Amino acid sequence: MSRLPEDSTKRALPAEPGKALLVSFGFVALLYLVWFVDRIFPASLVRAGGIRSRDWSEFDGLLWAPLLHGGWDHLAANTVPVVVFAFLAMAGGLAQWAVVTALIWMLSGLGVWLAGPSQAVTIGASGLAFGWLAFLLVRGFFNRSGGQLVIAGILFFLYGSMLWSVLPLYQGVSWQGHLFGALSGILAAWLVARAERGQVRATRWTW
Repeated sequence: MSRLPEDSTKRALPAEPGKALLVSFGFVALLYLVWFVDRIFPASLVRAGGIRSRDWSEFDGLLWAPLLHGGWDHLAANTVPVVVFAFLAMAGGLAQWAVVTALIWMLSGLGVWLAGPSQAVTIGASGLAFGWLAFLLVRGFFNRSGGQLVIAGILFFLYGSMLWSVLPLYQGVSWQGHLFGALSGILAAWLVARAERGQVRATRWTW
């Protein structure tokens, strides 16, 4: 009988930081590439790929909206948070990050589609960034990880003021995207912790 290694849910930082940095910067590079293409070609990707609330003909906008930005300022404002949050969210491995990202991506978009203002087109990676941030802020509680709680405290100190924009306080800001992104991140953290704890309990000992 042998004891298997402990689960990775308590890890605070990526086990392979080089790979995590490559993925996070690669994702941001994709955002800049899409923005550049949108500026070159006359057919606006922003108009074609954004989320139009409660419009079934534009429901596929959920898939493309996080990749689109309305201007340089919009993209630049999202760049650093996306790199930082995406990198830290890979502590559980690339596969877990992909699942968490997909969940936040779709649920935050669905929330905007259901609750966003009529006739508005919502775009941008901020909903995704809020989802990753919320995931990072609460995962330590679900995983009972001191290291993750330390990271959460640092992030809250540096980026906690962002959370005000989950409320309808700012003109031209999709608070719905931020709110549903954050809620999706909390849900993702709970689901990941629950699933991995069950897996560890089932496989901790092997004969």
